[in-house]
Amino acid sequence: MRTMTLTQRRGDVPERELARLMSLMTGDEKHSAAATSTLDVIAVLYDRVLDVSPQTVDDPWRDRFLLSKGHGPMAYYAVLAAHGFFPESWLAGWARFDSPLGYHPDRTLVPGVEISSGSLGHGLPLGVGTALGLRAQGIGSRVVVLVGDAELDEGSNHEALELAAALGLGALTVVVIDNRSSSYAVPGRIAERFSVEGWHVAAVDGRDRVALEKALSHREVERPNVVVAEVEGRW
Repeated sequence: MRTMTLTQRRGDVPERELARLMSLMTGDEKHSAAATSTLDVIAVLYDRVLDVSPQTVDDPWRDRFLLSKGHGPMAYYAVLAAHGFFPESWLAGWARFDSPLGYHPDRTLVPGVEISSGSLGHGLPLGVGTALGLRAQGIGSRVVVLVGDAELDEGSNHEALELAAALGLGALTVVVIDNRSSSYAVPGRIAERFSVEGWHVAAVDGRDRVALEKALSHREVERPNVVVAEVEGRW
């Protein structure tokens, strides 16, 4: 079994730098607020948690991050550029006809992107399949899937979260951005939904990077993990 090669903490990309990178992406993008709701989570994952880098994007032992909430990829692009997955110069031309950076991320065009996403309800099932595939190969890498709360209205996600718990997929972590935009936005309901199926659950302030790091770094051995990141605003 391979030992993880991430031997030192990379250090945080300053928030001011991420704001500058996001500001380079201009134009008519109706989902910009959806992107900003994910910024702190994605930044913490790439700064402090995930074992993946531009040098290891093809390493089978890398950690995988799946952005299911792909209709708002601006924060994702900013973080990937900040960590050197692709040139900063790509950001200014995002969503042009000749740009690899579309309104939805494309795994065949953007280095570091694991799945093409944006259609709701796909990321979590893909994460379950990825975790199962890694288990079959004896690879203990993590699979982290970021979903929006409204995405959980999709039946495909309910089936996936039930299956992940039944199979004890400890390699899988789901992050739910909870901004009360689901059809039945009852406080605490998302956490209860995962808990009743047997997931390990943590609910944190989605803007608190210290709390996010603690929750995202935790990993159960025999059951999947979910972090409910609560963010104010309906996006």
